[in-house]
Amino acid sequence: MNNREYNNFEVIDNYAEPRTQADVSSFVSKVFVYMSIALVISGITAFLFGTYPAFTQYLYTVQNGVASRNIFGTVLMFAPLIFVLVMTVRFNKMSARGLLISFFAFSVLFGASISYIFLTYSMGHITQTFFISSATFGVMAVVGYTTSTDLSKMGSILYMALIGLVIAMLVNWFMQSAMMSYIISGIGVLIFTGLTACDTQKLKTMAMAVGAEGEAAQKAIIMGALNLYLDFINLFLFMLRFMGRD
Repeated sequence: MNNREYNNFEVIDNYAEPRTQADVSSFVSKVFVYMSIALVISGITAFLFGTYPAFTQYLYTVQNGVASRNIFGTVLMFAPLIFVLVMTVRFNKMSARGLLISFFAFSVLFGASISYIFLTYSMGHITQTFFISSATFGVMAVVGYTTSTDLSKMGSILYMALIGLVIAMLVNWFMQSAMMSYIISGIGVLIFTGLTACDTQKLKTMAMAVGAEGEAAQKAIIMGALNLYLDFINLFLFMLRFMGRD
């Protein structure tokens, strides 16, 4: 899942003071701080619901060593998507504080929804994939921030590819093809690797539009953090599936 709403930040106020590199740096730094906090929240939540029986029982039913989602766990799969839609649709009406609370609440729900990884993969495999994903994300974020090449065209292509990927995932949900799942995972890694660079570059445009201070800037920062959070989480999950189990 991913959020692609930047339209709210594309109009630059002609009467605003000129933005400086310091504004851009401050904006981007805040984005990564919020994103990091959300990732920590999701990680802790996923670990608790995936490893502690007292929490696991609320989401999964374990029989003969095989875990399956119960009704609440199934409903929880769709809860994060609802939060993203609400944050996007009500962006203009929500305050920065309300948006931030929603973002962190979303990170809790999303963490719980992906807790299955601790029931499916070994801790060593998860840790290894996390560091590989972090390194990949970090490199592409630096590329997106420092490159002078306009990545918007590449981003448009990747967004279209993402739609195709979602359709392929829905088809494979019925087919249950292991080979197709492997191919989808590999393509997913490539798409979100590229989107990381594109979305990081967009942060500079957003910063130039709204600056780094004020209500509008704080709301833009939170939405930017949400996009990068989703880029990282999806990159990690697709890479986890692509690399397979131990």
